[in-house]
Amino acid sequence: MEPRMNLFDREIGARIGKRIYAVSQVIQESPLPKETQELVQLRASQINGCGFCVDIHGKDAAAAGESSARLNLVATWRHSTVFTEAERAALALVEEGTRIADASPGVSDGTWGRVREHFDEDQAIALVSLIAMINATNRLGVILNNQGGSYEPGALATVAG
Repeated sequence: MEPRMNLFDREIGARIGKRIYAVSQVIQESPLPKETQELVQLRASQINGCGFCVDIHGKDAAAAGESSARLNLVATWRHSTVFTEAERAALALVEEGTRIADASPGVSDGTWGRVREHFDEDQAIALVSLIAMINATNRLGVILNNQGGSYEPGALATVAG
């Protein structure tokens, strides 16, 4: 299967891609732990079926030192012992925030309460924004039929740069 188009081949697509990347940079530079950022992006990408983004976030997390056990268990985080309570809160939020169109009631007060127990205001803003952005980029990847498998760790910065 071939990608339907390259977003960056046209000026408007490149401009949009650069702005998405700029928002992502703000989130990356936030006080939200980097490990949590990658786990959240990986989980949303798994839920959304975006092989391109699963490839990116799995490889970037591994290159940053994330263990294969944790990466392999992200999809089944509720049935594993390798995630902190803060990471569990973030993973619950990404699942509920990603599945809002699946006849889900949205983000529960319980999940939001756990997020606020573990993350300060700036971290919570970054987390919510990260969930929104990864869902947007997952949709771009799936709609455009971008395939996973050939990503080299760290290369994302050169795509939109």
